[in-house]
Amino acid sequence: MPKKLPTPAMPLSTTAPWRVQDIVALYELPFAELVHRAQSVHRQHFDPTELQLSSLLSIKTGGCPEDCGYCSQSSVHDAGVKGQPLMPLEEVVAAARAARDQGAQRFCMGAAWRSPKPRQVEAVARMIGAVKALGMETCVTLGMLDDAQARQLADAGLDYYNHNLDTSPEFYGSIISTRTYQDRLDTLAHVRATGVKVCCGGIIGMGESRVVRAGLISQLANLDPYPESVPINHLMPIPGTPLAGTPPLDPFEFVRTIAVARITMPRAVVRLSAGRESMDDAMQALCFLAGANSMFYGEKLLTTGNPRLQHDQALLERLGMRAAGTTADGAAERA
Repeated sequence: MPKKLPTPAMPLSTTAPWRVQDIVALYELPFAELVHRAQSVHRQHFDPTELQLSSLLSIKTGGCPEDCGYCSQSSVHDAGVKGQPLMPLEEVVAAARAARDQGAQRFCMGAAWRSPKPRQVEAVARMIGAVKALGMETCVTLGMLDDAQARQLADAGLDYYNHNLDTSPEFYGSIISTRTYQDRLDTLAHVRATGVKVCCGGIIGMGESRVVRAGLISQLANLDPYPESVPINHLMPIPGTPLAGTPPLDPFEFVRTIAVARITMPRAVVRLSAGRESMDDAMQALCFLAGANSMFYGEKLLTTGNPRLQHDQALLERLGMRAAGTTADGAAERA
């Protein structure tokens, strides 16, 4: 008879915390067992052949005063990204329309700010309204928000606010010094209080240990409630940033992180985000098998490349997958 593998401790209820040691135990399962468990959880809540497609536009690039060690948009680093002003509304709408026509369902807008000023929030609120008028979901990431700013974006009709925790509290200080972990949690609380959905994940491959990765997942899974959308980013070591020389992460460790995120946050949309350019088709397929059911779709992701649109479409076809909300022939499903 096959040897029965030990089952890592699971929370006894939806309110019980995920302990770091329990998440490490998930990571340490044999790869096939971990992926099987993640896929089993995934199928309880999602169609495994469907993928939510998002497009991301940098509406204000560069010049950020934060010192995030991975980011080319920081004014502290010399990564060759020059500060640019906020894009005009009509250019943002044109980009959103093009993304929609290419199959994207959610349009995400990112601005390199520490925290937006009142006039900047007003401008982004107009963008949110215009994009929603195209029939798309909206998501923005603008840095830290206070309660009033979060409310203003909610009133504009915002669907999701992205604000990543990046890593575990213990490792955070070696990556960022210009804002605290609590600053990030406070912004998430302001957003959650308005009813806007939370998009929150982290970055894998910054030189952290498996325990640190487990600490990040623990933080995310123990948010009450956990994020509706969880982007898992693979570090892109950009020249000119402090993490440029970071050794590459074992690809199977990234897939394990996707699987662990799926198990600990079963109803979340888990997204392949930054770093897809460095993943081959087989690795992406393993990520989908492990429970990823969303990806950023298109030519560019903020300031770094993304697999080309035609390649993405061909990959989904080869895997027998389709955009969520469409039929097998690509037509929109009728309610």
